[in-house]
Amino acid sequence: MEGLPQNTPRTVDEVFSDFKGRRAGLIKALTSDVDKFYQQCDPEKENLCLYGLPNETWEVNLPVEEVPPELPEPALGINFARDGMQEKDWLSLVAVHSDSWLLAVAFYFGARFGFTKNERKKLFQMINDMPTVFEILSGNAKQPKDHSGPHNSSSKNKSGGKPSRQPENHIKPVKMPTPPKEVESGGEEDEEDDEQGATCGACGDNYASDEFWICCDVCEKWFHGKCVRITPAKAEHIKQYKCPGCSSKRARV
Repeated sequence: MEGLPQNTPRTVDEVFSDFKGRRAGLIKALTSDVDKFYQQCDPEKENLCLYGLPNETWEVNLPVEEVPPELPEPALGINFARDGMQEKDWLSLVAVHSDSWLLAVAFYFGARFGFTKNERKKLFQMINDMPTVFEILSGNAKQPKDHSGPHNSSSKNKSGGKPSRQPENHIKPVKMPTPPKEVESGGEEDEEDDEQGATCGACGDNYASDEFWICCDVCEKWFHGKCVRITPAKAEHIKQYKCPGCSSKRARV
């Protein structure tokens, strides 16, 4: 499996060393190697993931096939959103997901090898003293404190790591949480019939008003957000959404 070290880390220091190596690889992908990373994330290809490796390298690859995987998997399909967002916003989104994945892998090892409460606390403190990938990318990284006094200034550092979006650069969302209602003059009864007739192009389930839906701009089919791994927050930044089916069709042409 990609990213699985030959010598699985079993102590706090070993897990932290593994974390640092993977983190360094992810930072390279999003900074010094960003042109190469951008080219590899072709939206016409299948669902791709960004892996940070323990030896401070990175790779863009398909997710592992075994279920469940040996390690937590990174965000799936990062390539699909590449051309639908401004490059800076897309890289920031990948960075945030990368930070989440790094924590998941580190604490997976902690759970697997039975870290105690104090060991988990020590691991988190060691990780928390380092700037996140997103903070490095956004330029909000702050030098870690040399002391560990009672002043809880780390909370301020966290709040300073929020993405600085400029309102004028916002992309107008073209996705709606509910399927369109083709109603001309039929009234409420026709609207209810339209809603009940809508089905998800992935799972085939009927429309429900309490679930998020997204429409493919190519085939115009509607999908549950959860079925195609798109959240309302992601949809706001996608200019043109292509479902996995349409993306795979174009990849074969």
